[in-house]
Amino acid sequence: MQVDLSVRDWVAAWGAEVAAVELTAARARFDDDVVGFGTYAGVVRGIDALHDDQWSKVWPTIADFRFLVDEMATLVSPDGLQAVAVVPWTSTGFDADGAAFDRPGRATIVLQRADAESAWSGVHTHFSLVPTPARP
Repeated sequence: MQVDLSVRDWVAAWGAEVAAVELTAARARFDDDVVGFGTYAGVVRGIDALHDDQWSKVWPTIADFRFLVDEMATLVSPDGLQAVAVVPWTSTGFDADGAAFDRPGRATIVLQRADAESAWSGVHTHFSLVPTPARP
């Protein structure tokens, strides 16, 4: 599957903002009415809720965040006005004692734009950790 380069660039730039905990810059990428959810968060509606209930609680507590854009798949509508990116990511988490551990996951991001010349705007995100096998 071919990856749309404008979507790839958007995702890579947002990933850099996540890694740098650039919350203000990241907000500008998203629609005010964005809807999102994650591994430990229910559905949130609106950029303020996404920022307050997810981003600001997670991003400062991790390190080394990176979207694996070379493994990303994209789906783009025929008119080029909506796209879906499915992309794995990596990060480092820290346990209560401060010990680092690998924290891989995957994300689905839905983007929209007014016309083919406009910038993409995020309207949905879903972040989840890679499931760990159940222990017997």
